[in-house]
Amino acid sequence: MAANTRKSRKKKRLGVAGLLKGVLLVALAAVGGAAWLVVTPFGPSGETLVNIASGSSTAQIGRDLEAAGVVRSRFAFDLVRLLKEGTLKAGEYRFTHAATVLEVYDRIERGDVYTVSVTVPEGANIFEIGAKLQQAGIGTRRQFLLTAVEEAGLVSDLDSQAKSLEGYLFPDTYRFSPNATDRQVAETMVRRFRAVARELGLKQNVHQIVTIASLVERETAVDSERPLVASVFENRLEKNMPLMSDPSVIYGLELDGRWRGAIHKSDLTLDTAYNTYLHAGLPPGPVANPGIAALRAAMHPAQTKFLYFVAAGANPQGHSLFATTLEQHNRDVAGYRRAMKQAGAQ
Repeated sequence: MAANTRKSRKKKRLGVAGLLKGVLLVALAAVGGAAWLVVTPFGPSGETLVNIASGSSTAQIGRDLEAAGVVRSRFAFDLVRLLKEGTLKAGEYRFTHAATVLEVYDRIERGDVYTVSVTVPEGANIFEIGAKLQQAGIGTRRQFLLTAVEEAGLVSDLDSQAKSLEGYLFPDTYRFSPNATDRQVAETMVRRFRAVARELGLKQNVHQIVTIASLVERETAVDSERPLVASVFENRLEKNMPLMSDPSVIYGLELDGRWRGAIHKSDLTLDTAYNTYLHAGLPPGPVANPGIAALRAAMHPAQTKFLYFVAAGANPQGHSLFATTLEQHNRDVAGYRRAMKQAGAQ
């Protein structure tokens, strides 16, 4: 009887040990499988974009990543989140090669979102900025032009006369999400302008200063000449003389859809609000977006008696010619034309 009892106990111990061994094997297999899912690279061989909407749950992010083929299993992503307990950031992410779930998770935790670089040069106007954005895949040129007008209120505290954001979209290199709206782009560029304005101490007469700066920016790219060009405009304004600025005339043509890529004599007689040959005083507003040097020149023009200049951009020698009298200016123009002829211009 005692022998039977011992045998029964031994069988029970063996049964429990076998069960524990089975459970352990299953657990090890599960852990191994999970580890394999987490540390084995997986993903696309080409560009794949995944947009993570604001407020998305971890489960939803995992499903989106799995559906896009970025991770092998949403459950592996959930497991990493459980272990790391980080904060995941919304945005568009670009994946181009296989990676582990840990690497994918770390990118989203860092907020390493996909952005497009857009460089806006000094003196670019809204037409040119819109074209650059469209080329970069951010909206369309036409929509940006509409937004630049519709969102003029973004600068109403700076310039109550502003009819658009022209002049206040600061030239710089920006990084935008491909999904950025035109308003978001405009807000970013206006915010940069405000920062520069604070740096320069630009608080008064903003409309006039930015308008003059935009003309200066389009007339010369030579830093040392900008205060001189600004002085010409200031002197002509003081004498109520027309500014006679080609960039302003061109801007009026662009607004009317009449710009032909080169200014013609007939353009100078076309009556637009921006024709500074026909109308004395400043044009209605900026004709481009000036940089720091042009803004500084408009705020602090040189003290001169110059009333005329031949712009640097039109001179083969690469510098502007300034004059106090019309006679001298005419001689400068004649010299410029001779130089252009010698340079082989038509």
